[in-house]
Amino acid sequence: MKYYMRQKTIRLKPSQFLKEEIEKIVRDENIKAGVLLSIVGGLENAKLRMPGAKPENQVVKEWTGPFEMVAGTGTLSKDGCHIHIALSDKEGRVIGGHLKDGCVVKKTAEIVLGIFDEIVYKRILYKETGFEELEVE
Repeated sequence: MKYYMRQKTIRLKPSQFLKEEIEKIVRDENIKAGVLLSIVGGLENAKLRMPGAKPENQVVKEWTGPFEMVAGTGTLSKDGCHIHIALSDKEGRVIGGHLKDGCVVKKTAEIVLGIFDEIVYKRILYKETGFEELEVE
């Protein structure tokens, strides 16, 4: 069986919330399985979860920008999105982590999604990690 990927390209405008808008598009388009192919643009602020902790010990950090989005990746589904992002500041220093709600677009955000119509991504709570992890149907 052959699987095909289609794309959806969007542009977010100033003052929109990055993660929330991506999740809204995924819900509105009824995307059951997708990936973040490209993300560029700027953010006014950053709110990221740091790696390495169980859910009860999560560390979420917030920064004031401006920032440039220099990389991003993730799995997308109406059942849940898992997005990581790297951002650079005015000095070229890079921070990164798990994208959280509340990151505001500065001037623009150009986003390209890859969508797989033949499969479904689900999020299932795993006791071992304490997080909802990816399951593929």
